Amino acid sequence: MSYQVLARKWRPRKFSEMAGQEHVLRALVNALDNDRLHHAYLFTGTRGVGKTSIARLFAKALNCEEGVSSTPCGVCTACREIAEGRFVDLIEVDAASRTKVEDTRELLENVQYAPSHGRYKVYLIDEVHMLSSSSFNALLKTLEEPPPHVKFLLATTDPQKLPVTVLSRCLQFNLKNLSPQRIVEHLHYVLTEEQLSFDEPALWLLARSADGSMRDALSLTDQAIAFGSGMVSEADVRTMLGTIDQRLVYQIMIALAQHDARGVMDAVQALSEFSPDYSSVLADLVSLLHRVALAQLLPDAIDNSLGDQQQVMELAALLRAEDIQLYYQIALMGRKDLPYAPDLREGLEMVLLRMLAFRPASLQVSTPAAEKPTTVTERPAGIDSTSNSPVETAATVTARSNQAEVVPPWDEAPPWTDDEVPSPVKKPEAAETPAAQYAEPAPEAAELVPPVVTPSLSSREMSAVSPEVVVDTPLVVPSAVVDEASEAVVPVSLTELTLTDWVRVAPLLALTGMTASICRNLSLESVDAETLSFHYPPEQGALLNSIQKERIQEALQVYFNASLEIRFVQAEQTHETPAQYSNRKKAERQAEAVISMQKDPMVQRIIEQFSAELDTASVRPID
Repeated sequence: MSYQVLARKWRPRKFSEMAGQEHVLRALVNALDNDRLHHAYLFTGTRGVGKTSIARLFAKALNCEEGVSSTPCGVCTACREIAEGRFVDLIEVDAASRTKVEDTRELLENVQYAPSHGRYKVYLIDEVHMLSSSSFNALLKTLEEPPPHVKFLLATTDPQKLPVTVLSRCLQFNLKNLSPQRIVEHLHYVLTEEQLSFDEPALWLLARSADGSMRDALSLTDQAIAFGSGMVSEADVRTMLGTIDQRLVYQIMIALAQHDARGVMDAVQALSEFSPDYSSVLADLVSLLHRVALAQLLPDAIDNSLGDQQQVMELAALLRAEDIQLYYQIALMGRKDLPYAPDLREGLEMVLLRMLAFRPASLQVSTPAAEKPTTVTERPAGIDSTSNSPVETAATVTARSNQAEVVPPWDEAPPWTDDEVPSPVKKPEAAETPAAQYAEPAPEAAELVPPVVTPSLSSREMSAVSPEVVVDTPLVVPSAVVDEASEAVVPVSLTELTLTDWVRVAPLLALTGMTASICRNLSLESVDAETLSFHYPPEQGALLNSIQKERIQEALQVYFNASLEIRFVQAEQTHETPAQYSNRKKAERQAEAVISMQKDPMVQRIIEQFSAELDTASVRPID
């Protein structure tokens, strides 16, 4: 017997053997079992997804000698003849070759006659969108009210070209493209039954190249078997398809994450040996970056449909979220500009070098434990408050040292001289207040407190003051504000560290991106000398790998200026995490803001006079 190609040999013989299309099979099976049969069905979808196969199985179910059922016997005369393509009452028509209206009229002349052997006369019209307008018009009346013994099964890859009058007369089923995962599973089954050796990565290459078509996948598998002399290997499939080694794409991404220019160029050199389409290389990079970004936010959303789940999770741990977004945008724009490059490889190299050049620099945070402790010196009451020397508190010093952007210290401000400083406006004597009652604030505190307007000056007097002589009025900073800020940012030494101090230590660590996010969801459960034990929830387990643990340990050692042993345990968290602490504080501040608005006399007056209601959702606390 001559060789039969895999696509024909492994065509499904019953509904249960179909790969995918469960949404279509469910409707057809229920219709057959419940005897709710329509007279016209339309199957749409791309090539090789099962349109004709489902139509033939449906015809077999209608004409099985055992009766109409979703499980035809497969051994009766009708079932065997339909499987072999010689059943007289199954009329298959290729509309692409019979487009004329005369062909359609000739076809419809026999509709009125009863079937010869089967229960139904089934017309299977493939690529029905190729019929001419006149052919559709000739078909409409019969398609709307056919004889009870006639069923129409239409199949098309382009339903948009069908007249609306035809679509309205049919039950339409849209067949989906098969996922690479489903195609790999089917190829695995077929090659195992054929007793052929194969590599799992080779099946993923074939599945991706098939682009959702099972027939294309089986045809490519046939070609791969012939190319590899009976063996389907990854190297042979890559050579046959002319695709690049995806491991080189991952190598490029790892080198970018490590800021390794030499590694990037070595990977490009290895890529060039495949003579690839460099635009496709950038497309692969863009797709990979999308999956990595998704893995950082939703790890459960990353399946193994592309066979790269492990590599994606590793890259998600290596790359920072801001780097991924930058690389994604650069790759998109680079692919757009690639045709303008004099050499496509040079264009790819410049895109990768641009990623390295514009990568955000890591934040350099000084070690709080290594800083010289700063004390708060109270100003004696006899010191003149008009002195130009600012009063710095421990809060302002520590906050300045932990800012991401370096702010020049107060002493490095422009060297104003006494004669360059504008003279303040002399206020009325009645409004004068002893200067000793005011404390000159630190620069940072002045930025946080809203400006205070002196009530002794009216709006007209304020507008009449010349701009040259207007100076900032000294602001009164409540001591509670300074104390609260001091408690929020004061460093904690290792010897004084308690379990509740972790919520204040975590924001001060030199961590960014995904590592900082993971750290915010850890709870400190025990402190034993130089050993810290953290608990984390199960959903963080996929992200908290050895690299992230090492980064957190290094940040803690730098902060405490000590060699620490850090333990990470997946267990119930009994103490508050920094993220939970932050959310709780935000909720408390929001509640306080709402209460403050409700108690405000002006707000109460408006509510009373206008029967108004306070929209609490619009209330925001003042930072």
